[in-house]
Amino acid sequence: METANRGVLRIRDITKTFPQPDAADITVLNHINLDFRSGEFVSLIGPSGCGKSTLLRLIAGLNDPDSGSIELDGEDVHKPGYERGLVFQDPTLFPWKTIYENIAFGLRARGVYRAEKHNIPEFFRLVGLEGFEKSYPHHLSGGMAQRAALARALINNPRALLLDEPLGALDAFTRMNMQDEILKIWEDRRMTTIMVTHDVDEAIYMAERIVVMSARPAKIEKIIDVEIGRPRRRDDPDFLDLRAKILQILHFAGSRQEPEYNL
Repeated sequence: METANRGVLRIRDITKTFPQPDAADITVLNHINLDFRSGEFVSLIGPSGCGKSTLLRLIAGLNDPDSGSIELDGEDVHKPGYERGLVFQDPTLFPWKTIYENIAFGLRARGVYRAEKHNIPEFFRLVGLEGFEKSYPHHLSGGMAQRAALARALINNPRALLLDEPLGALDAFTRMNMQDEILKIWEDRRMTTIMVTHDVDEAIYMAERIVVMSARPAKIEKIIDVEIGRPRRRDDPDFLDLRAKILQILHFAGSRQEPEYNL
């Protein structure tokens, strides 16, 4: 498939409910319809617990929807696959493996390590971890560990990169640096990228489109095109105007918030 047509995602009429043993079932996603264009960067934001991460897990194939369909490049998504790279807030590296072994893990799992191991140094350069090949995860800072997790997801050349609050556990300075690093990688590789975040400024700074979700049961409150040139400045008047607009939408979206669950 040509690069220009890779990573087209179609989400149609997705509903997801979680059963509760001693309470009424919780409907998290309510007939969600979304389209993601090839190579675009989209941020998902919404009230806490509204189902942003649940939607990302459905796209990753880690969970199944109760109804509806998800397609990547015309193929139904029913299980995890290397064509969808997923990075969590916690780097989730294997602590007993070196950084080299962690990054190479995807190649070994696919049975292509011998054929593609020559590409591994490229990904160390890509995320700025040259010289740390023999280190273990506990030797790395939080930002460096997240770089390793990003390289592990990227090494399989995914058609879609799924980021579940990947910078949420980092300090503010490291977080801003990592935002720029992720943008550099996206601009270089132009893979479809979907990022869940609670940070409105982060969504505006990074994304081409922002999908604002309502409180549970979640629906799409608004889809906003970020028509601000790059590189972006957080003190730009257009940036601040869009920030105020999104915060207003989120205030309305959160007004229907139910008791919070970790979904």
